[in-house]
Amino acid sequence: MNISVTALHRFCTDALLNAGVDPADAKTTADVLVTTDTWGTFTHGTKALRAYIRRVRCNGLKKCGTPRIVKEGPAFALVDGDSSIAMVSSVFAMRTAIDKARTAGIAFSGLRNNCHYGAAGYYATMAIPENMIGFSMANDIPSVNAPGAKGSVMGSNPFAFAAPAGSEFPVMLDMATSTVAGGKVFAAATLGKPIPPGWLLDAEANPTRDATLFSHAASLTALGGYKGFCIAFMIEVLSAVLTGSAISREVLSWTFSEPSLPTGHGAAFMAINIESFLPIANFKNRMDHLIAEIHSAPKTGAETLFAPGEIEFRHREKALRDGIDLPDDVVMSLRALAEESGLKFPPQ
Repeated sequence: MNISVTALHRFCTDALLNAGVDPADAKTTADVLVTTDTWGTFTHGTKALRAYIRRVRCNGLKKCGTPRIVKEGPAFALVDGDSSIAMVSSVFAMRTAIDKARTAGIAFSGLRNNCHYGAAGYYATMAIPENMIGFSMANDIPSVNAPGAKGSVMGSNPFAFAAPAGSEFPVMLDMATSTVAGGKVFAAATLGKPIPPGWLLDAEANPTRDATLFSHAASLTALGGYKGFCIAFMIEVLSAVLTGSAISREVLSWTFSEPSLPTGHGAAFMAINIESFLPIANFKNRMDHLIAEIHSAPKTGAETLFAPGEIEFRHREKALRDGIDLPDDVVMSLRALAEESGLKFPPQ
């Protein structure tokens, strides 16, 4: 289905308002999810809205939660998300890091009492219009194997980095620390499609291509083996151990656990004020030079070598102009949400 960005945003906002969410919070949540779809990252966009609203209706997420700073200094803050919708508390925490970086140069913001926050890249890219470099990371329930383990050991703990450029697209890295995000496996299972080899290990730690086994009887492989496991461990420390959030198996699933309970996710954000190091025009020129070197590198059959995030920003340009081509599994989820909410999808 092709749908305009405006229409999709309106539907998401209406569905959240229908569930009793504060209007400003509904807009923030819709902004995050729809932007994610414009990038083509459909596993973490509006497809997830139905599960978030289910938790709102059951009080596992507060309709009108109030994220607040509970500890702070010139270059850091600890934020309590108050079990708000995670898009709301995560935007609050990232803005806090950005505000502090204006004077401190670099600032870190830790977030506890959060939930699944969607695409890590959204929060990192909030730094770009402020002429800053942004970082974002979070923990999740164990769903990823570690080398030598039998079953899941660590979450797919995502990490994102974003930086502005001049005439080129900004740079954005948004990655899970598993070989692939779990959402892609769920999408394949929903659509009855096979998955590539190397994504999953079954209950005996043997490779499998059966997407329906995830996550009750299979675990994701770690990105790069022990390297991905170690990066996920670092993210667990920064986003959960340091912030006082739920750790590893203490975290509840945002899709499968009792929806009346908070999930306890943690997250962490950082902003670097570029002007604290060198003039922004100089930085952007240097970024353009780096990206141009990537584009001009010798190729082995590829037409273009893309910088991190370039494909996503090209997708967004097209989506804003021509609408978003939603995959079937996303349409199925949004139609089910519309039926549950007494709304029409696509909106009239």
